[in-house]
Amino acid sequence: MNVFVAGATGVLGRELVAELAVRNHRVVGLSRNARGDELVAERGGEPRRGDILDEESLVSAAEGCDVLIHAATAIPTSRKPTDDEWVKNDRVRAEGARNLVSVADEIDADRLLLQSIVWVARQPDGRTFDEEAPPNPDRTTRSALDAERIVRRGGEDGDFDVGILRCGWFYSPESAHTRQMGSGLLDRKFPILGDGPLGRRDAALSILHVEDAARAFAAAVESDATGRWHVTDDEPVSLATMLTAFANRLGAPTPRRIPGWVARPFVGEHSVRLLTNSMPTTNERFRETFDWNPRYSSYRDGLDEVVETWRDDGLLVADGDDYEWRRK
Repeated sequence: MNVFVAGATGVLGRELVAELAVRNHRVVGLSRNARGDELVAERGGEPRRGDILDEESLVSAAEGCDVLIHAATAIPTSRKPTDDEWVKNDRVRAEGARNLVSVADEIDADRLLLQSIVWVARQPDGRTFDEEAPPNPDRTTRSALDAERIVRRGGEDGDFDVGILRCGWFYSPESAHTRQMGSGLLDRKFPILGDGPLGRRDAALSILHVEDAARAFAAAVESDATGRWHVTDDEPVSLATMLTAFANRLGAPTPRRIPGWVARPFVGEHSVRLLTNSMPTTNERFRETFDWNPRYSSYRDGLDEVVETWRDDGLLVADGDDYEWRRK
């Protein structure tokens, strides 16, 4: 198939281009500069210049493609993101979705797939939820819900199928947030955030290795199924459990625990809300629809892969039985 990937130079996009190319699809990856061209080409895709916020450039870039994928985001990576940073992400998600709907109609595409997030529907009481649960967006997730509604309406009004993949919290060796976590644990600067006055209440987080997210999108490309699905690994995990396991693999000290309200002035309310509010869900519907299974079924396997990749790439330098983060 001919597949267009918006967000092809991002963490998910790079994995997705490679996965689709391995499956012998022709992959066109959206790029904005020479470095983006290299990232797409290195993974077996054909780079085409354009901007997710420029509809005309998208029409030219996506011409001839059967399937369009909106995997573009601008998630802030700064320690305490500003509202301007979140506004940029809002535009990429929602305005980008609106543009791709128009492109799908213009080029007669058969299918439009959107990457969304499971915690757009996490419940106020922290209970387990599924794809039918009522949305419960906040400032940072509202644009993801807007994008879902835009593509769903576009499919109803147009002549293309729509699939929405709500993914768990991403982690991978290439993820900036995962690297911040690893280096922070080694420097004793990445604590466990808990809810409540003393920070002793842990949230259940639904997570997903980026490689499994790419495999999930590839499976959706090769199907004609429509709908909305949650794509996560098999085991929700608390931040305390994940960080402790990560620290053990790095030979780092066990991270200290602090209440979320203490961290709020330093990392912002949005990061605290993400890590201290439960979002337990399952991948059951996606498994049944696409006969898909995560390669990294839990944080255990996924963190092993992250640390091994960092070690092989030289980001982790052995220091006796422990590691040090390579500083550039």
